[in-house]
Amino acid sequence: MSHVVVVGGGFAGVWAAAGAALARKDAELVRRDTESARKDADVRITLVAPEEHMVLRPRLYEPEPDLAKVELRRVLGPIGVEHVRGLVGTVDTDRRTVAVQGREIGYDRLVLASGSKLVRPRGLPGAELLHDIDTLHGARRLAEHLRGRESCNTVVVGAGFVGLEAATALAARGRVVLVDQADTVGAQLGPGPRPEIEAALAELDVRCRLGTTLTEVGDGYAVLSDGTRVEADAVVWCVGLRASGLTRQISENLDHLGRVPVDEHLRALPDVFVAGDAALAAYDADHVVMQACQHATPMGRVAGYNAAADLLGLPAREFTPGPYVTCLDLGAAGAVFTRGWDRRVMASGEDGEHIKRLINEAIHPPVDDAEEILSAADEIHLDLPFFPRDDEHAHAPSA
Repeated sequence: MSHVVVVGGGFAGVWAAAGAALARKDAELVRRDTESARKDADVRITLVAPEEHMVLRPRLYEPEPDLAKVELRRVLGPIGVEHVRGLVGTVDTDRRTVAVQGREIGYDRLVLASGSKLVRPRGLPGAELLHDIDTLHGARRLAEHLRGRESCNTVVVGAGFVGLEAATALAARGRVVLVDQADTVGAQLGPGPRPEIEAALAELDVRCRLGTTLTEVGDGYAVLSDGTRVEADAVVWCVGLRASGLTRQISENLDHLGRVPVDEHLRALPDVFVAGDAALAAYDADHVVMQACQHATPMGRVAGYNAAADLLGLPAREFTPGPYVTCLDLGAAGAVFTRGWDRRVMASGEDGEHIKRLINEAIHPPVDDAEEILSAADEIHLDLPFFPRDDEHAHAPSA
């Protein structure tokens, strides 16, 4: 029996496993309907991930991070996918094996969906005191550190997507200082949503220190590059992501984020597909995908399907991403929803917050019901609940 191995238990990995299970189901239907089908075709699917939960990473800015997880067994079990708990240390593409904490697992097709990690500062005094919301462990640690405090002074380093969501959420608990070496907030988000972001930060009294970096963290304080010492009960690091180091074992031709180039079927090597934050895939002629769940989910579905389809004699599917959107939570100031690579604002404030809630619900995978899980795996795009037309400057329905 052929074997598809999926490495990674995040959005791309879980949906790759579901995509492979869908291809297996499709092949079974073909076998029933035509005598020319390969009657011996079958495939075993194994997902390798160290934890028992899929973590909904885009929600880790929320006050209760343990709500942002889904039991893997409730997704994988109903669709007949084995879960091996462990961390992959080595991928041997010549021998077609992965090493999982002293154990070797062979594969016929591999889907690398090992995600990305926060880039941590090197040589920063007091770096061990930094907090993050990159992992469930990190988000739990921050939540426990601040639990029970009536008011908190927090420094958030990084005014990008993650930093803005962290800063505006933490503003409900006390004073927040937002630090970024850029001269504008949300520099990577461009000018489109900037007025809404700046208005929200002002409304929430988040103090921005732009053109500045962090130079030291101590017990109860942070020091900035201009010499300012800031009181801080917690310093939250939200700067930069880089693809899993396993990508270096697949290709030497990586981009600046450590991602593996893939073709339109998400194939990197004859026997290896790559999806999610580890994959450098074309969005269109001018853009590549972002390290975000809205791209990781459909990439996982397509890569997993193609890995199994390759073994089962089914035609491959092309990765065709849906409309590019962003929805940035701004705490008590609502949210801002944009569409397109120029990030045209379609909704903000309460309307944006309503869309954000819908999106946070939509990213949860179905559980317990095999038919529902496989039906979702058959959707090429992430099924977001609200896409205004290009000619609408939204006013989404309020909750």
